[in-house]
Amino acid sequence: MKNLRVLSIQDVSCYGQCSLTVALPILSSVGIETVILPTAILSTHTAGFKGFTFRDLKGDLPAIVAHWKKEGIQVDAVYTGYLGHEDDVKIVLDIASSPINKGPLIVDPAFGDNGVLYGGFDLAYVASMRDLVAKADILLPNLTEACFLLDIPYVAKPDEKQIDGILRGLSALGAKTIVLKGIGAKEGETGLVIYDGKEKLYYSHRRIDQDFHGTGDVFASSFVGAYMRGLTPLEAGKLAADFTCEAILNTKGDESHTYGVKFEPLLFDLESKVRLALKA
Repeated sequence: MKNLRVLSIQDVSCYGQCSLTVALPILSSVGIETVILPTAILSTHTAGFKGFTFRDLKGDLPAIVAHWKKEGIQVDAVYTGYLGHEDDVKIVLDIASSPINKGPLIVDPAFGDNGVLYGGFDLAYVASMRDLVAKADILLPNLTEACFLLDIPYVAKPDEKQIDGILRGLSALGAKTIVLKGIGAKEGETGLVIYDGKEKLYYSHRRIDQDFHGTGDVFASSFVGAYMRGLTPLEAGKLAADFTCEAILNTKGDESHTYGVKFEPLLFDLESKVRLALKA
């Protein structure tokens, strides 16, 4: 396979399966060299833990980027997740438009779910995220993030007309291709819809009625890996959705594992599925 290098910009949660501790192994498993730019270091992720430590690294990022530019370091794509601060958005925009980046900007907004913002985020951060959306080649929002970005009321189960409005609105913000998550056509299903400004494509699958932390990062990372390997957005979306479901099922019932999903045993299978999809 072609040598590829992807820069992932998001936080490091030292304990818990999310952000960079998810992106690194998933991207690596499909043969992609993963460059990282940590926006913050947390002792644990923020769901289900109290008193976690948080060190903001935004003061370190400009010097890192300047060194990369001096060394002529380049990547084939930039993939963003949890950033944490408005200043981080400005740094991402600088990197994405600089000679460092030779390919697409793939943005997972990663600031909310279930109709509310994650702790530590506010509407000012959402406003800054719109600047990033405007430059995104691929945008990977859930319904909550899409509604906040468009400044419209959150709808848990939008109808077709509402979905069309959300997709057109995100496209008007500037995103070239939108992969909207959390869309279910039938009861007991969820899935995604992909929109490139012209065509709308759906993929639905079984809904697993149990929430797990970090599944958005698992989806985004496996999507990026599959897409960068040459799959279409729809093919990558299907593969990522199925892989995320498998990771949830691999974890469900294990009461000792409440902080993420056990995706690691499935990585060999992910790599095999990407290869098979490329041959199809």
